[in-house]
Amino acid sequence: MSRRMEKKRTSEHYSGLIPAKGWPARNLKMLRQHVVPGMFRKRSGETKTLESSPLESGQVRVTWIGHAGFYVEIGDHSVVIDPNWAKWLGFLKRIREPGLHLHELPEVDLVLVSHAHHDHMHKKSLKILQSSNGVVVPTGSASLVKSLGFSAVHEMQVWDMMEFDGMEVIHTPAMHWGARFIHDTHRDYGGYIVRAGGRSVYHCGDSAYFLGFAEIGARHNIDVALMPIGAYDAPSGRPVHMNPEEAVRAFIELGAKVLIPMHYGTFPLGNEPLHEPVERLLAEADRLGVAHCVMVPQEGEAVIC
Repeated sequence: MSRRMEKKRTSEHYSGLIPAKGWPARNLKMLRQHVVPGMFRKRSGETKTLESSPLESGQVRVTWIGHAGFYVEIGDHSVVIDPNWAKWLGFLKRIREPGLHLHELPEVDLVLVSHAHHDHMHKKSLKILQSSNGVVVPTGSASLVKSLGFSAVHEMQVWDMMEFDGMEVIHTPAMHWGARFIHDTHRDYGGYIVRAGGRSVYHCGDSAYFLGFAEIGARHNIDVALMPIGAYDAPSGRPVHMNPEEAVRAFIELGAKVLIPMHYGTFPLGNEPLHEPVERLLAEADRLGVAHCVMVPQEGEAVIC
């Protein structure tokens, strides 16, 4: 394959890099109302001790670390997805404390990273985590994690399936973009389905709403869906994240049983008010008759599904 072909974006669902009209005003609003005030605001929330009680057969335990990061116990396995313990992302200050202590986390079976953006692939966090089967990343991102000490680095294309000691991982599509900087648009992106012990957990990664959610649900049964609901008022104006109403629609199209929200309230990435994503999520779930399916844990709170 030529170098030029290697640099081509691999996903058909691509949000593009060009900002929408009005982006200077949106960025100025972001700086004035969110970024600068956040620098001087004390972080809220607390870091908790990991719940370690044994699970009953068929139970899944999900602990939200913050942002898109989760510690998931399923079957006899454990995985960490999109771990990020950063207190700062450049000049963006973390709003709430991480839910778990990074150095207290036990060795997991696998670490999964949805894409190369700095808020999802946080190298300093990844370097500390211990994983018996290494780390999984989308196609084109292995070079970014190969020096972080993992026993193995696995690249996956969309719809690939890999098995790790009886635990299955499927890489699913998303409507987003994967470049860590600007020039490396060849890096792919997406979500993951993790299956073990007869149960399944779907982590959406970052995504705008797209028709692919129905296809994911048609291909695979999903018990628990971890869905992004924040940063929908993006300063760039590009379609890169779902709003809460779209997240509920995607959840319904997936045919999942439980919705746990993520990607809100941790870093100031959008112009929406901090309280708005969850309020809109619950209102829309109630309107569509699926409020009983929604669980909204605090950081560090373990929920059993």
